[in-house]
Amino acid sequence: MLQTLHFEVEREANWKRLDEYLFDKLHNLSRMYLRELVRTNRVQVNGEFENIGHSLRPNDFIEVEADLSRGTAMRPENIPLNILFEDDNIIIVNKPAGMLVHPTHREKNGTLLNGLAYYLNRRSIRKSRPASNTSRNEFASEQKVMRPGLVHRLDKETSGLLLVAKTVKAHQRLAAEFLNKRVEKRYLALVDGVVAEKQGTINEPIGRYPDLKFWDVKADGKASETKFRVLKVINSQTLLELEPVTGRTNQLRIHCAVIGHPITGDTQRGGSEYRRLCLHASSLSFRHPETRKVMDFKAWPNDDFTI
Repeated sequence: MLQTLHFEVEREANWKRLDEYLFDKLHNLSRMYLRELVRTNRVQVNGEFENIGHSLRPNDFIEVEADLSRGTAMRPENIPLNILFEDDNIIIVNKPAGMLVHPTHREKNGTLLNGLAYYLNRRSIRKSRPASNTSRNEFASEQKVMRPGLVHRLDKETSGLLLVAKTVKAHQRLAAEFLNKRVEKRYLALVDGVVAEKQGTINEPIGRYPDLKFWDVKADGKASETKFRVLKVINSQTLLELEPVTGRTNQLRIHCAVIGHPITGDTQRGGSEYRRLCLHASSLSFRHPETRKVMDFKAWPNDDFTI
């Protein structure tokens, strides 16, 4: 059910983007839904339809038509997190294997974002007020809710370092860093067999087979490149350091399998059985979104697959 909400822009919100302002005020609604409202002309600023990047000025009058029952999939949950670093702009988490990064249509609970939504707002979490009889600036007195912003992802079965933005500005800057390939990521992977070459590069195009709903090497796929370096041989297995130059879906799993050394635990691609997928995001280097200083983080897996 659509309801009409009204806001008058405060002095401290001068030059704030329209979408960012709406995120702050309507934190129970998803970013995607709020952007959709702007794009479908359900948000007016001073009687005019504006785009999501419109800069607001003090005393601007905003009228929004929204379905407040839509909610967001990012429900706060008190989930233990291994946090390695945090400041006002970013947070670095060492994600365990087996945890989804974000909710899906099938799994809406127990994800990293559920845990971060709780952790970042643990001092202000409270029951939502009734949405009826909404009046001007009804939401203005609520404490600002912090939304974790993903700038990259890890598969459910992959453990390791994940960088999350705490502000819209940090998210935009970090997203640009990833897009322009200025972020360095490295992984540890235990693979089956002894890799003969000490180091090398794997160049195989990757694409999706729609009928199989499966990603793999595909002649007309996108160019994909992975660099590898042997760290040590463990009995009949090899511990590799992997650097994904490109970032295709399942790239590391596919490239290891195509050279005849599937990742241990990746039974879908011929790997031997193990209690987990032996793939871990171990190193992350990037420029801080605010200070612009280069930051380096390293983390080893919390289990024994690298021994």
